[in-house]
Amino acid sequence: MSPESATGSTVTGQHAKYLVTGARGMLGSDLLEALFGRDVTVLGRADLDVTDRDAVFAAVEGHDVVVNAAAYTKVDDAESHEDDALAVNGTAAGLLGEATASFGAKLVQVSTDYVFDGVATSPYPEDAPIAPVSAYGRTKAKGERLARAANPDGTFIVRTAWLYGQHGPNFAKTMLKLAADRETLSVVDDQVGQPTWTLDLAHQIVALLDSGAPAGVYHGTNSGRASWYEFAQAIFQVAGLDADRVKPTDSQAFVRPAPRPAFSVLGHDAWSRVGLAPMRLWNEALVEAASRGVLGADDHAASSR
Repeated sequence: MSPESATGSTVTGQHAKYLVTGARGMLGSDLLEALFGRDVTVLGRADLDVTDRDAVFAAVEGHDVVVNAAAYTKVDDAESHEDDALAVNGTAAGLLGEATASFGAKLVQVSTDYVFDGVATSPYPEDAPIAPVSAYGRTKAKGERLARAANPDGTFIVRTAWLYGQHGPNFAKTMLKLAADRETLSVVDDQVGQPTWTLDLAHQIVALLDSGAPAGVYHGTNSGRASWYEFAQAIFQVAGLDADRVKPTDSQAFVRPAPRPAFSVLGHDAWSRVGLAPMRLWNEALVEAASRGVLGADDHAASSR
């Protein structure tokens, strides 16, 4: 690899050499589609222990760009296993930051809306103070800090939320699975966020890297906003089901170990500042995802990043 400098300014675009960690997951799999035709190294959890310093440095060497899609995403389990979550979400991000800085590479660290407290009433800007209220959020916030401290000129923090896609368990698939078994479903309507298709996010990350934009924080969510109830209704509609089968309820009906942000709407001003359009409206993305068969029912429980 021949980096242009030691500050993270490397080759990008078609001629770059990419490393995708967490490449077997929902976002990682779609990143491979978005990077089709490029020189990409694919490393899943079984291929790389992202908490092993020597292994991380060996994996990063020879690459121009690293996209870290590896994460501990068991939000509720993190409440009782915070050290395990911190190792993957925090320590590993720091190691990848150190390794990419050492080799003059760029790092995309995928983060989350859970770094915020969820009490806002308007979209969180990229520079809003972070204040996580869950173990998962704390570990992801630590990962952001460690990655940026290690490679300040080459780290892109891309925060996302409410992910769904073809290659993993998620809310959309769970709703359709439950629809096959139940006449009605109760879904919370007092949590608001931005349903985000992983393929849209993957293409946005690639566009960011190709643009030559400066390192920093970017919010990678589809535009607009919806409650989980509204999202579920839209899922039923695009699947040709009766949306009236979805009934609204509140969070008190589904108490979980980890607190969920009540307001997870992220602002997108950073995109316009670097000359890129933010991601399209969430409901437009959902229609296309459904037309491509992305919303097939899944046997697993819902998860979110």
